[in-house]
Amino acid sequence: MINLVKSILHNIGVVIVGLALAYLGTVIDSLLGVPTLTSTVATMIGALLLALGFLLRLWATVYFYAHSMRVISLEPQATLLTSGPYRFSRNPLYLGGNVFIFFGAALLLGSPTALVATALRLPLMDRFVRREEDQLQRKFGEQWQAYKQRVRRWL
Repeated sequence: MINLVKSILHNIGVVIVGLALAYLGTVIDSLLGVPTLTSTVATMIGALLLALGFLLRLWATVYFYAHSMRVISLEPQATLLTSGPYRFSRNPLYLGGNVFIFFGAALLLGSPTALVATALRLPLMDRFVRREEDQLQRKFGEQWQAYKQRVRRWL
């Protein structure tokens, strides 16, 4: 139960950050005179992405805590998770937050600037993930290689 509460609170924070950055995008849009996206479809897609991102992150976070791992860690984890959400994506936390939640928030608030900023961050995130993967390769060797062959980095 404690793991679920910690997971929910952790991921509500990620949603708040995503919404705050999208709101900042709307402020910049306004200052630059960029028209907002006011489509009902865009708003619905944004809400769906935000919800999917939250649920994916919640699942991955609960899974981390259930295996006595820290969600935020600068060191490689002691265990290589390859089941649960990790059987579909090697990075469900990043996918849920940095892709689904951030794009979803930008669409929900209708900010072209937030959409562009999120898209521009993706190569940086990919570089960060590749650095983490190098650490996992050194720590887990053949076990990592087998997992990497089976499961895609993102989707």
